[in-house]
Order: sequence, then structure tokens, then C-alpha cells
Amino acid sequence: MPGKGHSPEQVLNKLRQVEVAVAGGKSVGQTVRGIGVTDHTYYRWRNEYGGLSIDQADPVRSPVGRQQQRSSSVGDVTIQSVQHARLLPLFA
Repeated sequence: MPGKGHSPEQVLNKLRQVEVAVAGGKSVGQTVRGIGVTDHTYYRWRNEYGGLSIDQADPVRSPVGRQQQRSSSVGDVTIQSVQHARLLPLFA
């Protein structure tokens, strides 16, 4: 079953909630369960988005943005390969 798929803004808001609760004396484990994600997800989000503000959240970090970035990279390589192949003599 696929996950919810949080937007970068939602992720940053949840990370901020955890920071505030931990500063207030709660444990990270309790707080993370309170926002509805696993410990693994929290630490992955913290590595990806830690230190960013909402206006700095880059759409490339979202799964859709990463997929578009990969597609364009593969497309560029293919075009470059074809252009390079045209420059090679047919019968070398």
C-alpha cells in the first residue's frame, strides 16, 4: 500500500512540530508517533530537509521532481548520443 506522499511544506511543518515538542521535554519517539510517521521517515526527512525553511523547499526533492529530473537527464544523454553517432563515419 503506497504512503500518503507529503508535500515539502507538510514535511517541514512536521519537522518543526517535532523540534518544538523535543525542546519542550518530550522524547523524539513519542513526538514522531504523534505526528503519524515512523522513526525512519522522520530521520530521512531530517536528513533531506533539515535546516530549510518553507520558502527554500525545492520541488526537485519531491518524488515527482526527481522523476522529471531523471527523465530529462536520460533524454539529454540520448540526444547527445544520437548527435555524436551522426558525427561518426558510417563505415569506419
